[in-house]
Amino acid sequence: MHTREEKMEAFGRLLDVLDQLREKCPWDKKQTNESLRPNTIEEIYELCDALINEDQKNICKELGDVLMHVLFYAKIGSETGMFDIADVCRMQADKLIFRHPHVYHPSQVGAEIPRPLPYIPETEVNGDEKREFAEAKTSEEVLQNWEQIKLKEKDGNKTVLSGVPSALPTLIKAYRIQDKARNVGFDWAKKEDVWAKVHEELSELEHEFDRGDKEKATHELGDFLFSVINAARLYKLNPDNALEHTNQKFISRFNYIEEHSIRAGRPLTEMSLEEMDALWNEAKLLENK
Repeated sequence: MHTREEKMEAFGRLLDVLDQLREKCPWDKKQTNESLRPNTIEEIYELCDALINEDQKNICKELGDVLMHVLFYAKIGSETGMFDIADVCRMQADKLIFRHPHVYHPSQVGAEIPRPLPYIPETEVNGDEKREFAEAKTSEEVLQNWEQIKLKEKDGNKTVLSGVPSALPTLIKAYRIQDKARNVGFDWAKKEDVWAKVHEELSELEHEFDRGDKEKATHELGDFLFSVINAARLYKLNPDNALEHTNQKFISRFNYIEEHSIRAGRPLTEMSLEEMDALWNEAKLLENK
């Protein structure tokens, strides 16, 4: 792989290219935070596609596109005199150091190249350097500390759940809400206990379906989905990834049916459900070969 110097040289080259495009390209000249936002969202989803498909070539490509957007926003920030990419990097480094008291000493915030210092027990620290967070030896303990540390930050979250972006897709948002609540101790005592809640919510949903009350059924559907996402989290499964795998599986099988109909010269609308089910099962068998 590349040396540190080569990485810094490549990063600087990209900054130079962006500077030139912002000055000389008509499209790049007119971009604003607002105009770039939809493209940024699209780039993030393209990266997510590459990640879930484990497409290493496209992961590299899409990371470049996302990085370009990060640099572009920083470039716009520098043009207003508010911040530039150095401020972005320094702020992120300081935040990571502050949020990892099990690795860095608080005094190292702002250090150019901090070297991790050993954890200092609270009883051995005096004055302003007193530590308020326990030593974290597992990833679970790190996450629990993080939520408490964020609330202590000057510009950090004011409440535990305020750290969940409102614009997140609903499925991911539900997972993050539950995860953040867990990090401060609000969770099931035993993961197996969640199934009673899932069954309860499903029963209430079925009841509202039977009654034909669409509004109440909508609320109960939300409660049921939330409980299923909760179960996935407790069993350490990512529901968003799981659903996307199922989406891709459905697309593949349905495309098999459609390709067969095209070869047969028959529109899908003229095929019976039994015929489509038979082709669906064929596609399933092919997946396992």
